[in-house]
Amino acid sequence: MGNIFENLISERTIFANREVLRPTYIPENLPHRKEQINGLAGALSAALKGETPSNILIYGKTGTGKTATVKYVSKELEEMGEKIGSKCSLVYINGEVFDTQYRVFAYLAKTFNKRVPMIGWPTDMVYSEFKAGIDTEDRCVIVILDEVDKLATKGDGALYNLSRINSELNNAKVSMIGISNDLTFTERLDPRVRSSLGEDEIIFPPYNANQLQDILGERAEIAFNESVIKEGVIPLCAAFAAQEHGDARRALDLLRVSGEIAERTKSDVVTEEHVRLATEKMEASRIVEVVKTLPLQSKIVLSSVLQLSKEKNKRRFASGEVYNMYRRLCNHLGMEPLTQRRVTDFVSELDILGLINAVVVSKGRYARTKEISLSVPEVLVQPILLEDYKLRAISNIRVKTQITL
Repeated sequence: MGNIFENLISERTIFANREVLRPTYIPENLPHRKEQINGLAGALSAALKGETPSNILIYGKTGTGKTATVKYVSKELEEMGEKIGSKCSLVYINGEVFDTQYRVFAYLAKTFNKRVPMIGWPTDMVYSEFKAGIDTEDRCVIVILDEVDKLATKGDGALYNLSRINSELNNAKVSMIGISNDLTFTERLDPRVRSSLGEDEIIFPPYNANQLQDILGERAEIAFNESVIKEGVIPLCAAFAAQEHGDARRALDLLRVSGEIAERTKSDVVTEEHVRLATEKMEASRIVEVVKTLPLQSKIVLSSVLQLSKEKNKRRFASGEVYNMYRRLCNHLGMEPLTQRRVTDFVSELDILGLINAVVVSKGRYARTKEISLSVPEVLVQPILLEDYKLRAISNIRVKTQITL
């Protein structure tokens, strides 16, 4: 009996280099981002002149090329620094992984050859080790904080210390680049941090369908074997992604998954049908991931809409119905229900995530209410919610709802 992978690796494949379609791949050319590249390079060029670059805040929705652009410009900066003998060190930190001040400075200290445990020391000691590590020579250290809003939710201590660190150094210089999808997160920061972090701002607009086609076309030439992509595949991937706020990451994922489906079905080419199958698969995966990562209270609110849709012979429910069901589920779970105003916030967040649809409806001259419905398949959502052991107590509940509006 042969090895089960023998046929899989010996057959002609769709892909020449699948990794080109991954979000981690940084291409040599970034289409339609010349303005942002030049703006970032202009701000960072001060580092090559022995000066301290301005702190930069980069905004844009997911998949607009923010991280790719920063990494591309960073690579160019380091190469030019080596060429002219100017010491530039760029350190990339993901704020979702290193989400506390301690973790940020422990990672930075280790980058500059300081032995710091990831837990256990006072934060000011870790900060001092980082300062000692970088101040050994004349250099510019640029700290790139991706998803900086996630770091800021745990407090702005790291941002505050980084914004004032230059006054405590003798040789080195430090500047920050913050990358965020959230245009409003700076409102939660200390005013001193806000003004320092936003010395220079660069906005990344969403891509349109034509721009996405250019991006996909360049990647497809490297990623796929010759003549395996049917003519309508790339325009269709671009069109689907353009509907999702011009997300290049989604467009690339869609093209990659389409190729993988074609490969698994032993097709010699990637067709538009493969793209449609990939869209369905990715949407189901997205729903699963989003629901799994919801906070408990959001899950209870979503469960309330789900419970109402199971018990009532209609699809849309008034906000009062949803809140009353939410209170009953909380009581059943032995939890203290939140106020209706707070639950309304959770409803709005679930609406933004696309899990429910909330529409304000007029009920007369002076009356308005919000009607809420489930936007995703019940059969997909319920099993995911019940994976949370805290919600299993409501799996078989039958609640008689008597709503007073």
